[in-house]
Amino acid sequence: MAEDIKTKIKNYQAAPFDTRFPNQNQTWNYWLNYLGFHYCEKTMTAKRGDVSVCKWYQSTYQSLCPISWVSAWDDHWAEGTFPGKI
Repeated sequence: MAEDIKTKIKNYQAAPFDTRFPNQNQTWNYWLNYLGFHYCEKTMTAKRGDVSVCKWYQSTYQSLCPISWVSAWDDHWAEGTFPGKI
């Protein structure tokens, strides 16, 4: 199953339409995918699982979010001042 997910992630082109975010303002979409990636990564690491399943969230927020936002969030994450609760 992990190979199937890895194949899908490798062939992934762009973020699909998400019905939870039908409006033009996609800020909440960016935020949830960024948090989802870090939550998934933290959970899979704690369970000693395969972290590659979390790459879907990462590729989604990277293809949707403005680069400046992601770099600012990464900086906050590294400093330990990130406002999201994971």
